[in-house]
Amino acid sequence: MTQDEWEKLSHKLVKTAGQNNFKTWIEPLRLRDVTEGIASFNAPTNFLGNYVSQNFSDMILHELKAADPSIRRLSFAVSAAPAPRMNIAAKPQMTAQPVRTPAANGLNTASLDKRFTFDKFVVGKPNELAHAAAKRVAEGGPVTFNPLFLYGGVGLGKTHLMHAIAWELQTSRPDLNVLYLSAEQFMYRFVQALRDRKMMDFKEIFRSVDVLMVDDVQFIAGKDSTQEEFFHTFNALVDQQKQIIISADRAPGEIKDLEDRVKSRLQCGLVVDLHPTDYELRLGILQSKIETQRVNYPGLEIEDGVLEFLAHRISTNVRVLEGALTRLFAFASLVGREIDMALTQDCLADVLRASERKITVEEIQRKVSDHYNIRLSDMIGPKRLRSFARPRQVAMYLSKHMTSRSLPEIGRRFGGRDHTTVMHGVKRIEELKQADVQIAEDLELLRRALEA
Repeated sequence: MTQDEWEKLSHKLVKTAGQNNFKTWIEPLRLRDVTEGIASFNAPTNFLGNYVSQNFSDMILHELKAADPSIRRLSFAVSAAPAPRMNIAAKPQMTAQPVRTPAANGLNTASLDKRFTFDKFVVGKPNELAHAAAKRVAEGGPVTFNPLFLYGGVGLGKTHLMHAIAWELQTSRPDLNVLYLSAEQFMYRFVQALRDRKMMDFKEIFRSVDVLMVDDVQFIAGKDSTQEEFFHTFNALVDQQKQIIISADRAPGEIKDLEDRVKSRLQCGLVVDLHPTDYELRLGILQSKIETQRVNYPGLEIEDGVLEFLAHRISTNVRVLEGALTRLFAFASLVGREIDMALTQDCLADVLRASERKITVEEIQRKVSDHYNIRLSDMIGPKRLRSFARPRQVAMYLSKHMTSRSLPEIGRRFGGRDHTTVMHGVKRIEELKQADVQIAEDLELLRRALEA
């Protein structure tokens, strides 16, 4: 079996191993020879060879035996050629993986998502500061903040910005040595270095970079030895005025089991929160993705109002939002129908149910009292002044239409009022929103704020 034959055969493993795992682990392997039933591979590093042997050898052997029944086992060895200088490695999906050694001719972008660039990042109020800070760092010049710490929930754009910085640095400063990995990768490489007694090599790799990018740093919390090494690496790079970019799912001070000195270091630069998306940003994201879908499915029309409906209903996760749009176009193409509201609700019934956030009466009361700048106790209490009564009725109206609570249950949460009082308040607001523009605007603002 030749290397060319192996490469053709290996692509059958993409479906089994997954695209990211294939790119990171299997594609770098080079078939050396097949002798006496042993298929021998060259791997760029000991770490990669060991990892493939432990995690993917069975599926590789299965494919090889299908092509050549004489093959009984696999062998992995480090390539004879010297390893090139490491420039970048991308964040794995789901599982922790060590850094992949790049090609010798420069920056390895095989594992970076081509969609995750700055020009494809939709900017809105919830993420404009994070975007601006990432752009500044991506220029590759000196900045006044180090590290840049990006944090936020799932699907809010952290990985997109990290990839975008990497792509931009490739263009703006190809001379820089950039290392991008997850905190899990850092931990596994550290453990491997300890096991193989190669700590000096480990330190040399991590302390000779110009830009260090670490994703999901919360994963080193509680790992004392890893935190210790991360702390010293951090200090060494800062002392050399090298740029550090960190991401996490929460602010440094909120990461449980993270040492105080590490928290302090992470907080000494610019800490930026990627807020949950608002309706306008979600709609902008959908509008930016629609052209790609129209290229993939030419001639397929989407009814007015569908994008707005999705932006309202799927509010927690941008990835789910984008996935819903992709599924919608694929489904409509398969059944040969236009994308209208009925098809959308049919196709995405499970997504819409899962994304349905349960709004509580208490949450409505807090939002309404904040909106009208009154105390919550006054709105719930017995006072009948109009400045309290009208917000109270607005809150009752929203509670009836945005929660599954019965009128008696709503009344109990408004100071033990009778359900007839709630009915009167709801009816009064229904009348006012037709005649009073301000009430109508207040209701729309509050509804959108509660659904965001």
